Amino acid sequence: MDKIQPDKNQHFTLDNLPYGVFSTSQDPCPRIGVAYGDHILDLKSIHQYVDGPRMRIDGKHVLAEPNLQKFMSLSPREWHETRGVIQKLLNGEISLLVDDPHLQQQALVPQSDANMHVPAVIGDYTDFYSSIYHATNVGRMFRGEDNALLPNWKSLPVGYHGRASSIVISGTNFNRPKGQSKADDQTSPTFGPCRLLDFELEMAFFVGGPETSMGQSIPISEADSHIFGMVIMNDWSARDIQKWEYVPLGPFLSKSFCTTISPWIVTMEALEPFRIPKMLQDPEPLPYLRDSNDFNLDINLEVAIKPSSSQVGSKICQSNFKHMYWTMKQQLAHHTVNGCNVKPGDLMASGTISGPTPDSLGSLLELTWRGSRPLTLADGSQRKFLQDGDSVVMSGFCEKNGKRIGFGECIGTVLPAL
Repeated sequence: MDKIQPDKNQHFTLDNLPYGVFSTSQDPCPRIGVAYGDHILDLKSIHQYVDGPRMRIDGKHVLAEPNLQKFMSLSPREWHETRGVIQKLLNGEISLLVDDPHLQQQALVPQSDANMHVPAVIGDYTDFYSSIYHATNVGRMFRGEDNALLPNWKSLPVGYHGRASSIVISGTNFNRPKGQSKADDQTSPTFGPCRLLDFELEMAFFVGGPETSMGQSIPISEADSHIFGMVIMNDWSARDIQKWEYVPLGPFLSKSFCTTISPWIVTMEALEPFRIPKMLQDPEPLPYLRDSNDFNLDINLEVAIKPSSSQVGSKICQSNFKHMYWTMKQQLAHHTVNGCNVKPGDLMASGTISGPTPDSLGSLLELTWRGSRPLTLADGSQRKFLQDGDSVVMSGFCEKNGKRIGFGECIGTVLPAL
């Protein structure tokens, strides 16, 4: 066990233990794992040692399933107890892996040997618009300073229902989308490949807990028990298609072609030490959006662009999740206040995370201010928007009192349009 003990500066320490779904060439069946250093603890190999009255559904252990859906459907109590057993197995307090070298070899898989999969069957996906800096910047660009924030923005977490079928795991390449667009100097729209392809730096959370019924709301005071964990998200955006289609009903083809998530779900229990007070909200939200125990999270985030012709990436953004105006608990409470039912495995994204400084803006739309201020990358090339062959690499971590919790990377590469 000593040989895989992760360094405290690694993303996946004993304090983290994020969940994911992986397979290998030797065993192509997807199964649940926990990231630990450079390895994965294969939970299917040791699931029988993590037991309890609710760990079996329809006669099958939830950790022996091919995805995290059923484990997500449990309560924070089961999540906490499972995490505790896994920690004891890895630190040797439960000596099973120490005493049995064969089991240790079977259960600890090098991450380099693994293929990662989307960790749950995502039935529904909602994307919010919760960064006041991002919303204000976009409003200034398209509506002017006096009308930057629309009248409802500070009253409710604005969001739209996205496309779950095109959510992919980090490392999945995608083709440049096609669609209608209309430039300002054109009299009619044209059809073709997107010319203004962008990334959006986001975080997202997976819904957990039992499925709710139609008509049932999740009070903000109970929202914690329905948030399983978080991933980094890249909400790829076709800005020229978006500009032409978004009035009157919002994003459609400009968002539905691909959305990338990082493979490891960092649990809310692992993130608890990094809770911070939420941003001041003025005016005060309506009572159903208020909770004295609400919080934000101090998560450092970075974005780099790596052109196909370069061996190195260029860091272009350094932001933080703490810049969100609306919290995850408020998002979930608002999402369900009308009686909308949610299921374990549903995904809810933050919206673009932008901060107050020029280097903390979470999209090329803002970083280049609609292309008027091109970025120069390390290889000398410039970017207004993404080119074919560009890889976008997002990463994130929390750090406090010598403890680091990392999310790993969220990577995607743009291929030419089909």
